[in-house]
Amino acid sequence: MTAELLAVAPRAAVTIAGIEATARIEARPGPGGATVLPVLEGEGPLAVRRIRGLYGEGRVALVGAMSAPLGGDRLAVRADVADGARLHVAATAATIALPGQSGQPAHYDVRLTVGRGATLHWLPEQLISANGSDLRVTTRAEVAEDAVLVLREEQVLGRSGEAPGRLTSRLTVTCAGRPLLDQELSCGPGAPAGWDGPAVLAGLRALGQLLVVRPEFTESPVRPRMLGDRASLTPLAGPAALVTAVAADALAVRRILDEALELLLGEAADGR
Repeated sequence: MTAELLAVAPRAAVTIAGIEATARIEARPGPGGATVLPVLEGEGPLAVRRIRGLYGEGRVALVGAMSAPLGGDRLAVRADVADGARLHVAATAATIALPGQSGQPAHYDVRLTVGRGATLHWLPEQLISANGSDLRVTTRAEVAEDAVLVLREEQVLGRSGEAPGRLTSRLTVTCAGRPLLDQELSCGPGAPAGWDGPAVLAGLRALGQLLVVRPEFTESPVRPRMLGDRASLTPLAGPAALVTAVAADALAVRRILDEALELLLGEAADGR
């Protein structure tokens, strides 16, 4: 068995406004085609746990060690997948954005890097925007030309029976140094008018998207289509496809995205 370094993370910084914490994950190719995880660091509410992988894949779970993000918190996750490595990142529970005492918005910053011939599955659980919260989420992914990225985002506006908080989410992806996707959505109190109208959420409270980047899509882009009444599959100008879905609840969104992922992986294998 190859020894791996599990870094001991320092404590999160606590400021007047809130907590500042960063989690770091590094995946590297190891002997026999396996992936090793030389860096697993977590701070404060961001705990990182190694779990059993399949077929040499590195597998990690993000664990919420305390309630976060609260207003004023600044949380960050960094995941670096080196050339030829394979990493699967999931979470053990949904993330709930809650109001804090500072009156400031919370920030959650995710940075992903996927090297040549590498694979990253980034599959966290739902993000729930509780009433009174204000969260700004930024996700940036840099993907090499022949890498694979499967990225899922799911958001729920309000807990059962409550109004949502303010949620602003931006996703930016580059492939081989070229822009692939850059989009932003803002919902809840104070968001631009129309976010709850028929052109956006139409009164629904759960939304999600699935981005799949695969080199096979360069020569064989997917066919645009509707996936039921409230989801769409769109090819991007690059080796990628984007699924966007809205639904009444998180369970329905997850079902749509799971079925879409199975469809996309099947089409990539068939070269369609």
